[in-house]
Amino acid sequence: MMKSQSQSTLIKHVSSAKLKAIRKRFVTLYGIERADLLLDRFYHLIGRYGIGVSKNAHSKSLTQRDAVLITYADMVSEEGKSPLAALREFCTARLKGAFSAIHILPFYPWTSDDGFSVVDYREVEESYGSWDDLSRLSEEFELMFDLVLNHCSAKSQWFKEYVSGVEPGMNYIMEVDEKADLSAVIRPRSTPLLTTFQTRGGERKVWTTFSADQVDLDWTSPDLLFEFFDVIMLYLSKGCRILRLDAVAFLWKKIGTSCLHLPETHEVIKLIRNLLEVVAPEVLILTETNVPHEENVSYFGKGDEAHAVYQFTLPPLLLHGLLRGTAEHLSSWAKNLSPPPKGCHFLNFTASHDGIGVRPLEGILPKKEILGLAEKVREKGGFVSMRKLEDGSETPYELNATYYSALSDPQDEELGESRFLCSQSVALAMRGIPAIYFHSLYASPNDLKGVKETGRNRTINRKKWKSEELEKLLEEKSGQPVRVFEWYARTLRKRSACPAFHPDAPQAILDFGSSIFAVERTSLDGNQVVLCLFNFQGEDSLVPDAEQVRLLFPQGKARDLITGGEITLEKGKFSLRPYQSLWLSAH
Repeated sequence: MMKSQSQSTLIKHVSSAKLKAIRKRFVTLYGIERADLLLDRFYHLIGRYGIGVSKNAHSKSLTQRDAVLITYADMVSEEGKSPLAALREFCTARLKGAFSAIHILPFYPWTSDDGFSVVDYREVEESYGSWDDLSRLSEEFELMFDLVLNHCSAKSQWFKEYVSGVEPGMNYIMEVDEKADLSAVIRPRSTPLLTTFQTRGGERKVWTTFSADQVDLDWTSPDLLFEFFDVIMLYLSKGCRILRLDAVAFLWKKIGTSCLHLPETHEVIKLIRNLLEVVAPEVLILTETNVPHEENVSYFGKGDEAHAVYQFTLPPLLLHGLLRGTAEHLSSWAKNLSPPPKGCHFLNFTASHDGIGVRPLEGILPKKEILGLAEKVREKGGFVSMRKLEDGSETPYELNATYYSALSDPQDEELGESRFLCSQSVALAMRGIPAIYFHSLYASPNDLKGVKETGRNRTINRKKWKSEELEKLLEEKSGQPVRVFEWYARTLRKRSACPAFHPDAPQAILDFGSSIFAVERTSLDGNQVVLCLFNFQGEDSLVPDAEQVRLLFPQGKARDLITGGEITLEKGKFSLRPYQSLWLSAH
């Protein structure tokens, strides 16, 4: 049989080994009988879009200039403009040079969960703006799009087709026999796993991992896989440069298992990686898996799966250390942190649109310490979301608070601000790509009014702003929000000029005592070393007469890259003020 033009183009530019790997994944997921047909669909998909398989295409090379801003599409609004246009104006005017990319949380039509219950993956929510708005934003910043793979809205066309028994949606929804033994399933929620819906064929039980409005998708259908391939191709054409796979760990279900991190889930991610390697190798995959560290990094595969994973252990461990006044647990964890596979990266963050997950602390902190951390957050006006265990009991899953409020000190605002900035400095210094949530830019406090209005814990960290309200806040030169905002913009720009903060630049964790977290970063060419020191206590901490300090700064002086000031080192000894951060360089 003659090969189609799309087949010939693909075969010409893609190695036979790669094509064999793609076919093997189809065999694993959907059986050998369908593998060749699915490979042919893969050829035609690429040919239909005409996204060229370029000989000159190459993977994206990250540098220390790369930093990601996390925001909702309607985080900033202004009369007479779409929120996406208002966001572009704000970010271009105030954050150009500080951030290279913007993660716009789901901007598609939705019904719940602030966007993650998607009605239509191919449209922009009308109240946010249009694809043209996103195109204009992509001229200023690279963009990260969400691909919500595990579930869709119960109001979506796919689910309507399922209820009506109409193709293709009737095959896309995860229906379960109510007698099935689901006792081994690991849950991120305490809500019912199954929800009853009335369909054309009678009552049916549908898998709902996150809520009754978020119906899980059935990935045993190859048609669903190609539906999402088609969506990905659309996103690429609209300027997507980082593809975030939301809640991907729950994707594949198999009765009798935990339905978490199944081998088939990893195969689906690798197939998406294979697709991107063929049509857009410059696009990165980021997986969102808020689980213990070893499970999280499994999504790197052997360097053939996700390009980046969130460093989920960092936010709660950093919070715990600063509230307890000790860097001991953070230092121990970071010292034993294996570097990612070549070409892979950690995404370092402290806050996001979600709460602060505590599952990554399992195996690092005793349960008593985790419960104590949850209580500390409650004391500061935050909330604790729970998940259900196999025995029916509940345990903390997520701490709901802004990162600033979780670290604040009601008795001493200045001390609370110093503690918050210390936390942010640590995340910016660690090996990987920094990602900053919009609310961290100006130390936003808990939005308790918002929680009261919605009745949802996560609203505490999701306040939206009128443009004039935000501008007024940032014009109060003596106020905390503008101090933090200016610190962030200035520090990110300084960081971007420092080769030692390249995402691949090695890091070493040094022992300077339990109160000080110490990270040494070295540029890839070895020409720059930066010693990052962070005081985790609310009182002065003496930096010991360390051999590393004397070797790094034989002249007895160093420059702090954060402030630009010069530090005099008397015989290698000096003190750090409460929660002070230093990035020390010889030049």
